[in-house]
Amino acid sequence: MLKLDPHIHSTYSSDAVSTPKEIIERSKELDLDMIALSDHNTVEGSKVARELTKDDELFVIPSIEISSEYGHILGFGVEEKIEKGLSPEETVDQIHDLGGLAIVPHPYCYYRHGLFCKYKNTDLNIDGVESKNARFIFGYSNYKGKQLASKKNIAEIGSSDAHFKGFIMDCYTEIDCEKDIDSVLKAIKHRKTKSCGKGTSNIRLSKYLFDKNIRKLYQ
Repeated sequence: MLKLDPHIHSTYSSDAVSTPKEIIERSKELDLDMIALSDHNTVEGSKVARELTKDDELFVIPSIEISSEYGHILGFGVEEKIEKGLSPEETVDQIHDLGGLAIVPHPYCYYRHGLFCKYKNTDLNIDGVESKNARFIFGYSNYKGKQLASKKNIAEIGSSDAHFKGFIMDCYTEIDCEKDIDSVLKAIKHRKTKSCGKGTSNIRLSKYLFDKNIRKLYQ
């Protein structure tokens, strides 16, 4: 089983503070096997990370977090930008057309643009859902994600959703695959995954948010 953190944000997301290089260095320190930079509505951070690791043991999978009309969807394995604001159905179709998988992050979470809040179509053709997002140690979103995975017989995904390198691998996915994109995507399709981790503590998260806001005051 390999260790994958599939949902990390770099400075190519406006709300994150760690560069692709810093994320790579931290991921190596943690002995992660694979990561994905799933930045908001851009693949540029993912491209940079893949270029920096092309000869490394750490494997970077292309990804993007897309703001659909009714919530966020990861285009996992996608190397091209998908426009934001499309319906969830159109977004998922484009992900699949580009050879990727549609994974729902932080589902049912109103304040983080989670899918399935106002949008109720759980028959949407998704391939996986986060059942352990590190920013919810205990909570409704992870509980509902686990329920949805069971109901739809799709992969459970664990991810840090880290916006700062210090939170990488607070949750992650164990996955039975090889270090290549096709093998990773196939393993997720066949539900050879396990969501793992204890999450990011509220104390650490609060300190990060406080420090981040203080830095903004002096910029």
